[in-house]
Amino acid sequence: MLFAPDTEEALAFAVALANTAAGASRSGDDELATVADLARLLETCKFSGRIDRDEAEVREVRQTREQIREVWTLGRDEAVPVVNRMLREARALPYLTRHDGSDWHIHATEQDAPLAERIRVEAALALIDVIRMNETGRLRVCAADDCVGVFVDLSRNGSKRFCSVRCGNRMNMVAFRARRTEA
Repeated sequence: MLFAPDTEEALAFAVALANTAAGASRSGDDELATVADLARLLETCKFSGRIDRDEAEVREVRQTREQIREVWTLGRDEAVPVVNRMLREARALPYLTRHDGSDWHIHATEQDAPLAERIRVEAALALIDVIRMNETGRLRVCAADDCVGVFVDLSRNGSKRFCSVRCGNRMNMVAFRARRTEA
């Protein structure tokens, strides 16, 4: 599946943010509990514009994380009102911009808007592309029994089942041991 580069970047950031939730993170704990946790996330996934670096911002980003996790599990038609609400609440006005070495891409909030609002709008813009292309089936929750991580399946045939190689290997080992026990 091929989306525009800014769509893929926004989806990747949405996945990284969503997978900081307890149960979805590598540690199993909430990995977005502190200002330092948010700073680490923003180091790995660059986000331009205003960053306040305070507890209020962390709370707002955590609320955004829950909205993204919710929309990830919805079907195409059910996702539309949620995405529209995300854009409407931010009073999003799309415009083209170039910055930080990126070519022309779309933003819909000002750079001085709160971080959580900019994250929500960037995710919503990416989700618009996914919905318009009828590819919401590529927004998935990990198939591992003990994982609630999310991912975007960008593979050609759309057959990815796990959020990470670690989850895939773990489930393959479980299946292997079950087969051995049956034999």
